Amino acid sequence: MENINSNRRFIITGLFILVLLIYMIRLFLLQVVDTSYKLSAENNVFRHIIQYPTRGLIFDRNGKLLVFNQSVFDVVIVPNEIKAFDTLLFCQLVDIKKEELIQKMREAKRYSSYKPSIIIQLLDFKKFSLLQENLYKFQGFYTQARTIRSYSSPIAANLLGYVGEVDTSIVNNNPYYASGDYIGISGIEKSYEEFLRGKKGLKIQMVDVHNRLKGSYKDGKFDTIAIVGSNLITSIDADLQSYGEKLLANKKGGLVAIEPNSGEILALVASPSYDPGLLVGKQRTKNYRKLSLDADKPLFNRAIGAMYPPGSTFKTINALIGLQEGVITTKTVLPCNGGFRVGSFYQKCHHGGSVNFIYSIQGSCNAYYSQVLMRILRDNKFDSISHAYENWRNHLLSFGIGRKLNTDLSNEVKGILFTKEFYDKRFQGREWRPLQFVSMAIGQGELGVTPLQMANVCAIIANRGYYYIPHIVKAINQNDSIDKRFYQKHKVNINKEYFEPVIDGMELVVQSGTARSAYFQGIDICGKTGTAENPHGEDHSIFMAFAPKENPKIALLVFVENAGFGSTYAAPIASLLIEKYLTDSISRPYVEERIINTKLNIE
Repeated sequence: MENINSNRRFIITGLFILVLLIYMIRLFLLQVVDTSYKLSAENNVFRHIIQYPTRGLIFDRNGKLLVFNQSVFDVVIVPNEIKAFDTLLFCQLVDIKKEELIQKMREAKRYSSYKPSIIIQLLDFKKFSLLQENLYKFQGFYTQARTIRSYSSPIAANLLGYVGEVDTSIVNNNPYYASGDYIGISGIEKSYEEFLRGKKGLKIQMVDVHNRLKGSYKDGKFDTIAIVGSNLITSIDADLQSYGEKLLANKKGGLVAIEPNSGEILALVASPSYDPGLLVGKQRTKNYRKLSLDADKPLFNRAIGAMYPPGSTFKTINALIGLQEGVITTKTVLPCNGGFRVGSFYQKCHHGGSVNFIYSIQGSCNAYYSQVLMRILRDNKFDSISHAYENWRNHLLSFGIGRKLNTDLSNEVKGILFTKEFYDKRFQGREWRPLQFVSMAIGQGELGVTPLQMANVCAIIANRGYYYIPHIVKAINQNDSIDKRFYQKHKVNINKEYFEPVIDGMELVVQSGTARSAYFQGIDICGKTGTAENPHGEDHSIFMAFAPKENPKIALLVFVENAGFGSTYAAPIASLLIEKYLTDSISRPYVEERIINTKLNIE
């Protein structure tokens, strides 16, 4: 009997121990392994509110405000905390359809039941105020402030760029960003994103069961403040930028103006463009779709992304290379006779008789430079034409042709300048012949340059042989330096003494040559016209210039698509910009009126 009672005690004791063990294991799983209850409990007490920093402001070189911020508000939910609520009232307060609200809430729950998700973005202050007054009725909902970009003037859209919501790939690859955050997509906003964005902060607040704020957790001991983004002082002259856009309005093309002694970009215009204010706020998606489908491509930055044949502006480079390589001198006279002929090949020119070096630039003689390039490629210093071509190409690379300039603008392209290996493969063992490259003597053929690259070439000539990398930002937070690469002087492979005769020829281009339309009294402008052949329509109008001749303050390139001769539109546009920048006035209102009122190939 005692054995039976003893066994019963063991069984009962064992059952109690087993039940206790099961409870202990269950409590361990609930409290340690499974954190959902802990998260739910904490979320019923705490609100982790992201403090979005104010994005840095953007100014022009003279302190004019270009880009600032406007306050807006987001609605955020924690799905696991939401209780039954009046959906009709909520939708009325924030002006949203019920179906859209339900869809957004489902998407938020799929992302996480316990983490906050943005379901409504960019509420204006009026809607925010109405919602805030009634927020206690919507448990699991709360608001957070952020800013969006706003613009002092509808200029420089392609230069400034725009801000947009991050996509999944950015969130996955950069831990700073979360779904719903914004990031610079193009232009300065993209290039200087890490400076402009600042640093997020975090505020932990306590709430009651009705979702009402009760104050900071432990008096803000664990809060972090948001660090405001850095302000950028750009090199842009807002007045010159605006004037350039006015002159290029209703035309396709681009222009770039540079301060030669610093590399600072004074104006960068791509036309057609758009009002940067279209790509902020709730209408951004709709407007972006419309702009991206526009046949005139207003989102395309032609100033740094379009590749054009440089036309006769390229003759200045071939002149300098010819002098440097010793295949010509400033006293070289070459025959024209209305063109350049070799066998059945004929390249037309509008001159005749004999042409000297200065007049070859002043009058833009095709035949002269066809012969110059033939001499460069047949130079007996090299054992083959291919090696002479490689040497010529290296000169061009030193001018920034055929490569990226490493500026601070996003989406810069390198253009077209093929390598020796490219042609070796094309010719497949056949002999190289200089005539195969003769079109490049006058800036045609297999060449593609951007307006930025040719503006930089003009700055090199103005500086008599060197340049600073063109850049758009000159200071960060007023006193902070920019990247050191923008302070380094880059010299080209041409001796300084060879620039003066080329510059003398460029001065005569404006005074009595192909760009007489750019002349006005008081400022010595040195320029070179270009008319680039276009197989798809009317020729392109090109003009590069700098001024004054001594101690130049501005160098620029103007490219107008399908506008004919360089002297017709590009040259007067450039001279108006030079006069505006150097004198802050216009002495030829009739020229200005003609340019502004001209509409070319805009649908």
